[in-house]
Amino acid sequence: MDIRIILAYGLAIILWGSAFPGIRVALESYNPYHLALLRMVTAALILLIFAVAVKMKLPDKKDIPIILLLGFLGFSIYHTFLSIGEKTVNAGAASLLIMTVPLMSALLATIFLREKFGVFGWIGSLVAFVGVALISIETGGQFSIEWGAVIILLGALGESCYFVFQSSYLRKYGFLPFTVYTIFAGTLFMLPFSGGLWSAVTQASMESTLTVIYLGIFPTVIPYFAVAYATARQGASEATSFLYLVPAAAIFISWIWLDEVPALLSIAGGALALVGVSLTKLRTAPGRENSLSN
Repeated sequence: MDIRIILAYGLAIILWGSAFPGIRVALESYNPYHLALLRMVTAALILLIFAVAVKMKLPDKKDIPIILLLGFLGFSIYHTFLSIGEKTVNAGAASLLIMTVPLMSALLATIFLREKFGVFGWIGSLVAFVGVALISIETGGQFSIEWGAVIILLGALGESCYFVFQSSYLRKYGFLPFTVYTIFAGTLFMLPFSGGLWSAVTQASMESTLTVIYLGIFPTVIPYFAVAYATARQGASEATSFLYLVPAAAIFISWIWLDEVPALLSIAGGALALVGVSLTKLRTAPGRENSLSN
């Protein structure tokens, strides 16, 4: 594998892993909507400076609707729903739930882009689904659905749609411009939540505000460039498969930063989901896949 792609993966894993505990810290002072908005505005301002500096061209008018849609799904929905979910779900468990993105991306790529998803893919999907179900269950003397986990899964679905359906536009515009376009689009959809933001900023702790700025500059911008770069060269399902390593980084960083460890049920569900996602990457032997699928 190209060393540049390996470096792109490494950056995305570490920075996205740090986002989950970062969100928990930021939520101590900000509500989920203000957090997502301030994070997106920070990213958009940084990218605006970049776009002006490199004299980035505007997208074609006919592509603006899909850019708006993908920005909405990949940034507005994902960041807002993840922030809402982490009000009740700890950072490690949230990262395990987001691990479903490669699985959802592979399924969507199979259905809409006709990328192959063999027998191990379907077996792995079932195993991963069981694992995610375990993470989504809250135990407190009885089993109940943790709705924060469901919200995070909906955010993961939005992120998966973004990764899969950006493919043809990455080829047209390049991974840097298209990522900038969609971050701008995602920021636009967050502006209706700007009411009371300044008051929230003035009342927030310095740690929470600096954490939001960090989230906007690093996990919001750099990993998307990295994944877009890999997607342009390896395809949507291959490029997102590395994401199953993000929970390991998130759990370790959360342990160091927040002294937080997921519940045993979440760890068991995460391990099962990891096995499932790993199975989806196995390749059926030539000639055998057809016989197994008939």
